[in-house]
Amino acid sequence: MDEAVERLRRLRGVVFDMDGTLVLGDPRTFELTPLPGAAELLGWLSTRGIPAVVLTNGTTATPQEYAAGLRAGGLPIGDGDVVTPAVAAAEVFTRRGYRRVMVLGGCGAAAPLAEAGIEVVPPAGNPAADAVLVGWYREFTLDALEVACHAVWAGARLYSASESVYFATADGRAIGTSRAITAMIRSVTGCEVHVVGKPSMDALRAARRRLGVPLRDIAVVGDDPALEVPMAHRGGCLAIAVGTGIGDATSFAHLPPRRRPHLTVTGVHQLLEILQATLPPSP
Repeated sequence: MDEAVERLRRLRGVVFDMDGTLVLGDPRTFELTPLPGAAELLGWLSTRGIPAVVLTNGTTATPQEYAAGLRAGGLPIGDGDVVTPAVAAAEVFTRRGYRRVMVLGGCGAAAPLAEAGIEVVPPAGNPAADAVLVGWYREFTLDALEVACHAVWAGARLYSASESVYFATADGRAIGTSRAITAMIRSVTGCEVHVVGKPSMDALRAARRRLGVPLRDIAVVGDDPALEVPMAHRGGCLAIAVGTGIGDATSFAHLPPRRRPHLTVTGVHQLLEILQATLPPSP
């Protein structure tokens, strides 16, 4: 706790998970309901000049659409404050010189690539591609599987938005699609899967670039023991766990001591209380 408090005093930026940390979403309507303290915490950070970004593994929407949904729920989030796996993927693909990418997913997965100048091709016919990116894709078909496998056999590398089994919703745990789809492609082709969402460093670096501060001065706040906490440790960030989503206070006990959260709170409302008590009043 002493280490966490000392690092909170040096806090210069915060990366928040979305589902289960700031909000819970309705899997049918995709409406987002803020969790207690979320709006107050984001507002307080803003008054202190501490930037925050939302880092989600979701690709059901574009970053701008997620931001609009969060604002509709009362959270002060700008269009540039949301980072998705597709945003991280666009940075990775640009850096690696990929020009054509097959997307198994909707606009949420494709739009950030197109905005980066990457040609997006659908899983149909026999298109050439440098990579295959798999996101949220409940419309997945065996035809799409076959086209994607042929692209991989022809040399395309396979990327996944998320390899998580679950994500938190208002109805409890919901199964994602990326892991299931990439498992099929990997089983057929024998290829490797490269993750661009959490807990990859690609995702964390994309969030850090939005914040514009060093990783060591960033806190990562999330609910999933397999995602945000391991990612924070890899990046040298402050790892903060909340108990309002996938995990609870006991979910992190199995982790080795050096890999456990630096700070565990019941929810972001308690994190706000700790920050208010830790940081001096603003001038």
